[in-house]
Amino acid sequence: MPSILITGASGGIGAAVARRYLDEGWTVGLVARRAGKLEELAAGRAGAVVLPADVTDAEAVDRVFDAFTAQAGRLDVLFNNAGIFTPPAPIDEISLDDWRAALAVNLDAMFLCARAAFGRMRRQDPQGGRIINNGSVSAHVPRPGSATYTTTKHGVT
Repeated sequence: MPSILITGASGGIGAAVARRYLDEGWTVGLVARRAGKLEELAAGRAGAVVLPADVTDAEAVDRVFDAFTAQAGRLDVLFNNAGIFTPPAPIDEISLDDWRAALAVNLDAMFLCARAAFGRMRRQDPQGGRIINNGSVSAHVPRPGSATYTTTKHGVT
């Protein structure tokens, strides 16, 4: 059975992608901070693997990938989707905490998960897999007050 690990799986695009792959019979790793939302999504669905974690924490990311590959046997796809949109504001009103939070989730976590996936995909047999880094049209058409989000999505692109 093919396997996919999805970050940001507790809502929005991540949850929609997870439902689709679960319906197709894949083993699906559901990763997000909100364990309750992941449990709801997984309820009654064969193949769902609930993996609550903070993807900005490098050790938590490694634990998630280790747990998922131990259960699924391999990692075929990473849908690197976790992201946040901080409160909209003109750039001179954006707090340093909001700036750093956006960088941590939208860029650092994307790197940490891609690094973890690549390492496992490179070492598995047969070797390989796919990493999908989900960006945003905001990288090209920013919304007003979205400097943190737009900057990070440019980084993803």
